[in-house]
Formats: sequence, structure tokens, C-alpha cells
Amino acid sequence: MWRRMLSVTIAGERWLRRRNCLPSGIRVLCTLKTDHAYRSLKSPSLVSLDIPDIWDSSIVCSDFHSFQASFNRNMGRRIDGLLVAKEIRFGIATEVSRMKASIGEVPGLAVILVGQRRDSQVYVRNKIAACEEVGIKFVLTELPDNCTEDEILNALTGFNKDSSIHGILVQLPLPRHLDEGRILDAIRLEKDVDGVHPLNMGNLAMHGREPLFIPCTPKGCVELLLRSDVEIMGKRAVVIGRSNIVGLPASLLLQRYHATVSIVHPFTKNPENIAREADILVAAAGVPNVVRGSWIKPGAIVIDVGTNPIEDPSCENGYRLIGDVCYEEAVKVASAVTPVPGGVGPMTVAMLLFNTLESARRALSFI
Repeated sequence: MWRRMLSVTIAGERWLRRRNCLPSGIRVLCTLKTDHAYRSLKSPSLVSLDIPDIWDSSIVCSDFHSFQASFNRNMGRRIDGLLVAKEIRFGIATEVSRMKASIGEVPGLAVILVGQRRDSQVYVRNKIAACEEVGIKFVLTELPDNCTEDEILNALTGFNKDSSIHGILVQLPLPRHLDEGRILDAIRLEKDVDGVHPLNMGNLAMHGREPLFIPCTPKGCVELLLRSDVEIMGKRAVVIGRSNIVGLPASLLLQRYHATVSIVHPFTKNPENIAREADILVAAAGVPNVVRGSWIKPGAIVIDVGTNPIEDPSCENGYRLIGDVCYEEAVKVASAVTPVPGGVGPMTVAMLLFNTLESARRALSFI
């Protein structure tokens, strides 16, 4: 028998009531203490979304044509991640200033960068600039391509013990001679602001559990959907890619929001046909322009996670970034598409800052 009482945050209770998803006879118990942490975002706590799996024909037999018509009245064809991320960073900066004025402390983020990958260096520079903008302390440790695992683990040990560091991130991918799993497991759970620790990932997967941190890129994707008034519950979502950093957690997070999720990977037969069934399509394969217009269901929402550097002498840095989705084709079919750059990328950084702030709140007992 299902429990007759749900403990949710105020944000979660509002989210459920707006969608008429609270089963009859279920009493809602609002929890104030966890609501504060989510005020900078649209997304409520995951546990607050948990509802009994009571099948209902009005949910199972959704009318996509009505959804598409409603969506087109409220959305343009471009989901502006830069604008949304800017709004979130402003809220984070306000909270960091309040923390500094109240207790004389600020959140601290440490990043370990191994090697000279051009894209990784760009991502780290973006993180440095974002931390400076919102007032978060940033510490960078750079190691050569041929460094040993012990060198990385020693750096992690130092950051794990440093009370002024509230978030630790190892910039991925790592050189192939390094054991990525062993390195990521060494990050202290309470400082795993990228959400890659097995316990954080496991709690993300389990109904009724709340991870300390949700991986930044999937969290940013869902935040974009919510802020764009895209309904997730009951929709068919397809995630292209199953990496531990994006594809897998994105599929788990969409399930927590009650989407019906399929995953496309390199061994999937007829991937184009599966992708074309998606109301929400998340492309995270890491392959330039792999998703063509023919892969997209008319009226679908397309979230392009890909950031693939392509050589271009006409650009200042000698290269430009393109996504996994052929934007020029997708924009003619989809209701909305995230651009590259300017879509998911800024949101990933904003979620990293948000997670770091939340980690500092917990460590410093700051409300």
C-alpha cells in the first residue's frame, strides 16, 4: 500500500499542483528547511517530486498535438542559455555577498586540470571567469599529460582536507593512462559538486533518495526546460549518449521528472527512428552534427549538449565550437533548439557555481 502522506518542499508542492499530479487522498506535508536551497532555481528537490506510480489514462495517453500548439504560442526557436545562466549567476552572486557580509566566508572551488587539451583549457577559463564574477574563491592545480595517479590523488587529498574549499572538480576527460574511476572516487562526497561520485549517482537513480549534488550538465538541461515552460512529465524523452557525466545522469534525472526515457548509444539499431519519437531530445554523443533534421520529430524540443571544437582559421582562437545537432536543419523542424555555443554550456557553469554555493552552505551551516 502506498504511503498516504508525501513530504515535499514548498517548491515541489507547487510544481506538482500546477500539473495536477497529486493523487486524491494524498496529504501534502510541506518541508520548509530544504526549500531555501532551491530558491535560485526553478527545479525543486528531487524527493519532493516523488509520487506513487498510479497509472492514469490522462497521463498515459497524452495529446502531443495540443502540447505542440501550446508550446509554439509561448516559445521561440532558440533557447538562450546565456540569458538564463546570467540570471542564475546574479542570484548566486547575491547569496555569496550575503554570506561574506554575515559570516566573513565565501564558497571555494578547486579544479584539477591535467594536460593541454584545448577544449578543457577553455572550460576551465570559463569557470575561473564565472567564479570571479560571483565572488567564489577559485584554486587551480595544473598537471602535465604524463603525470601519475598519485600526483592527482595527492592534490585531491589536500583539497579534501582544506576547509576553505567546498567544491572539487577534476576536469574530464583525463589522459588514457589514468584510472578515472579511482580518481573520481577519491573526491570527498560532500565536495563532489560535479555529482560524479557513485553515491551521488546512486541516489539520483533511486526513487525516494536525494543526491547531495546533481551532475551539472544534466541539471542545467532540466533547468532550461523548466524555465522555458516545457512540460516534462509524461513526455517521451530520448537521450543520445550514455556517458557517466551527461548521458546516464540526464536519463536518470528526466525519469525523476516522470518522462518516459530511451537511450541511444553506438550499438543502438535504427537510432534515427528512436530519436524521431522524442518530444524532448537530448544530444550528448560528442559527435559533431550527428543529429540531422530527419532525426527530429516535428515540434520537438532539442537540447544540444555537444561542444565539439572544429578548426576554423577565421576564428580568433583558430577553432569554433559546434554541437551534436545540425542546428540549421534542426531549427526548421523543432519547436525550440539550444544553440552551440550559448545554450547548455553556460548553464553547466552556472550549475557548478550553484552546487558550490550549496556545499558551502552545508559546511558553514549558513541559511
